[in-house]
Amino acid sequence: MENIIKQLQADIVLALKKIYNFDCELNSISFQNTRKEFEGTHTFVVFPYTKALRLKPDQIAQGIGQFLHENTEYLASYNVVQGFLNLSFKVEVWLQAFSEIIDNEHFGQAPKQHRKVMVEYSSPNTNKPLHLGHLRTNFLGFAAANMLEAAGYDVIKSNVVNDRGIHICKSMLAYQLFGHGETPESSGIKGDHLVGDYYVKYDQTFKAQVKELVADLRSKNTDLSEEKAQEMAAKNAPILLEAKKMLQDWENAVPEVMHLWKRMNAWVYAGFEKTYQTIGVNFDRFYYESETYLSGKEVVKKGLESQHFFQKEDGSVWIDLTEEGLDQKLLLRADGTSVYITQDLGTADLKYKEYGMEKSVYVVGNEQDYHFQVLFQILKKLGRPYAEGLFHLSYGMIELPSGRMKSREGTVVDADDLVAEMKQVAAQRTAELGKIEDFDDAQQEKLYAQLALGALKYYLLKVDPKKKMIFNPEESIDFQGNTGVYLQYTHAKICAILRKAKQLDIQYRTDFKTLNSIEPLELELLSGMMLYPNLVTEAAESYSPALIANYIYDLARLYGRFYAELSIFAEPNRAKCAFRIAISAKVGQILQHGLMLLGIEAPERM
Repeated sequence: MENIIKQLQADIVLALKKIYNFDCELNSISFQNTRKEFEGTHTFVVFPYTKALRLKPDQIAQGIGQFLHENTEYLASYNVVQGFLNLSFKVEVWLQAFSEIIDNEHFGQAPKQHRKVMVEYSSPNTNKPLHLGHLRTNFLGFAAANMLEAAGYDVIKSNVVNDRGIHICKSMLAYQLFGHGETPESSGIKGDHLVGDYYVKYDQTFKAQVKELVADLRSKNTDLSEEKAQEMAAKNAPILLEAKKMLQDWENAVPEVMHLWKRMNAWVYAGFEKTYQTIGVNFDRFYYESETYLSGKEVVKKGLESQHFFQKEDGSVWIDLTEEGLDQKLLLRADGTSVYITQDLGTADLKYKEYGMEKSVYVVGNEQDYHFQVLFQILKKLGRPYAEGLFHLSYGMIELPSGRMKSREGTVVDADDLVAEMKQVAAQRTAELGKIEDFDDAQQEKLYAQLALGALKYYLLKVDPKKKMIFNPEESIDFQGNTGVYLQYTHAKICAILRKAKQLDIQYRTDFKTLNSIEPLELELLSGMMLYPNLVTEAAESYSPALIANYIYDLARLYGRFYAELSIFAEPNRAKCAFRIAISAKVGQILQHGLMLLGIEAPERM
């Protein structure tokens, strides 16, 4: 089909020259999908040419349409609706195009571009387990990496682990105070969950101390407002001061603190790895902020020497970005400890030194929009060669029907628990259908996991990344409607058709030239399938898995109409029967590939 489209572009350029003596570039000619209420599959919009040609849109469209009809072999008909020229190709054009893609197992995979891009996602803190919000960043990052790879990029998937800082010290301190030697083994609690429990314990203790301090302060000074007392108490709670002291001890490599840090982090890493395996994401390179913050300090030191940064009287280091419409940004605290952006500067340099990629994508929630504006601006000011290729894939937060999640208060939806609950729902819904009685226990468990993760991933990815969303588990695992399970079920149904074709020894990968007509639904499916390769490239360039999700849903829904309205095995014309099986096979392949890009498995039986 690509060759026909190029020929059509060339013929329209020729028509503009021959009829109107107007010159234009081949790549300026583009097409839209014809609206469903009009006949045709490709529409050429002529409004951009009305001013130069000094003619009404419908006159231009009519002239070009007539020229194409009289001078080409591929056009069946055309119609004009104002400035829209709707085009219909001959049957043999579609059959030839379909013959070219039916055996292409790499349909949707672009040739290698030999261009490197790094996609950073997950980015967990080692003071708590992964939760629902982490699932969105993991699924979004993994899908973005898959799409970029399908678009021909060499992709490096990275995970920058925040394994140092005040939040990590809070969990460590709470364990030191209240842990009594508890371990994942002794408690039977997964390591990341155990450490997260102590993060919650810290917050509970902090709030209790603040409440006590507020009461004490106001009893001694009755003129002190509640708000001012809260502010003073929050800064002076004993457990917070201890956590700050622990952070300084960590940066000074105090042995006792380092031993506890390594021990608790090891528990967390083991827990994270189990979760990553369960949810089906992986990484090519892990970076640890404990290993990059020193190089970040070195970047700050050199920036100070080059006068890109400045130092305040208290010794803290800043950058002034007010001329860029931002603000002054702290880069190093007065006590010499680093902030998040310090280590981000060091990590960015290390990434480029190791891989030399031309693009670097950070998949992080939109609450960090300002942080990345500042980071990217600093790297540009420092003249980093990779600065122009930096991109923040910002995504909206996920909320529950009951409101926003808070890790320190223990109100998050835990990722492990959520996946387990989704598997239970998948098992229940599948049992109600009663179609897998012959599956053994292992096959059933595998299917439940595929359905649960398919439902979860699709629900989180079908929405534009920038949009905030409310997660509803019940909606996500419905076998009907715009869900991952519906797409998996459609793929499984197609697999059943192909198994039956094999049993009946129907050779459907044949030459379709004997067909002299195509049903409207068949044509709509063929036209839709031809869009897939360009759609993958568009989704990759815009970092939007939602484009893939909505495309494959529309394709599956259209196939549902095709399956309901047109006979396949009951069709008496053997050529038509084979053609419809072939269409089914290609739709199934595209669904499988599209689901794969989203990180979703496509079962062959359900």
